[in-house]
Amino acid sequence: MKNNDILDDIIIVRGGGDIATGAVQKFFRAGLKVLVLEIPRPTAIRREVSLCEAVSKGVFTVEDMTARLIESPGSCHEVWQNGEIPVCVDPLGLSIESLKPDGVINAILAKKNTDTHPGMAPVVVALGPGFRAPRDAHAVIETMRGHTLGKVIFDGEAIKNTGVPAAVGGKSADRVLYAPCDGTVKALKQIGDIVREGEAIFSVGESVVTAPFDGVLRGLIADGTPVPRGIKTADVDPRKDSDCRTITDKARCIGGGALEAYLYLRRVRRHAG
Repeated sequence: MKNNDILDDIIIVRGGGDIATGAVQKFFRAGLKVLVLEIPRPTAIRREVSLCEAVSKGVFTVEDMTARLIESPGSCHEVWQNGEIPVCVDPLGLSIESLKPDGVINAILAKKNTDTHPGMAPVVVALGPGFRAPRDAHAVIETMRGHTLGKVIFDGEAIKNTGVPAAVGGKSADRVLYAPCDGTVKALKQIGDIVREGEAIFSVGESVVTAPFDGVLRGLIADGTPVPRGIKTADVDPRKDSDCRTITDKARCIGGGALEAYLYLRRVRRHAG
């Protein structure tokens, strides 16, 4: 870490989906400089609250944050000076070596660790299962709904992935829709639409996927996205008043845990050094 002024700290968040965006907001509002790293074709389904939409749109706003796509980390400082959040297509995380950030937050939520390790930055925080602290990261944040949601884990792992989505409005596994085959997604509805049971929501190739019950289409992967069979593609919320355009309580809680972990570990390391 370069100095004692927290406002000079640089945080790299790997992933720009809805949960990652909740974490970005916490760091952004705390005044830190945040860079989001994404893949060339993000697969977030709750796109209205995902800063990764800047990859396809160039500029995208979620609540009080505006994300702007940049070609390289060298453009970060100009974007930060304008009060915005830079987003860079960098699936390998090469920007980490060039920027030497104070913190790295793995918010990809792949439920497994591919290349995250504590040597990436002075503070490394990982969200969800697939990581063990302090082996893979200095801290892990619980992402499972329940009493421990958002908990900071310094020694151990988050609850293992159950493969069953948490219940929302009394609906659980049936509220999440998956690609029935390999192919390209064609959107037949838009996020925020009211859908009726049996109504077509999207297709992959010749296969059409319909709404499992009446509700609001809360999430849908971007039209034209190539997908493999079995990938999460849409989310129907049975609650008629579902808000698809603001960050969820879950994302805010997990984001708060990530910021808590960073600030705590930053303070501990400064006092130790």
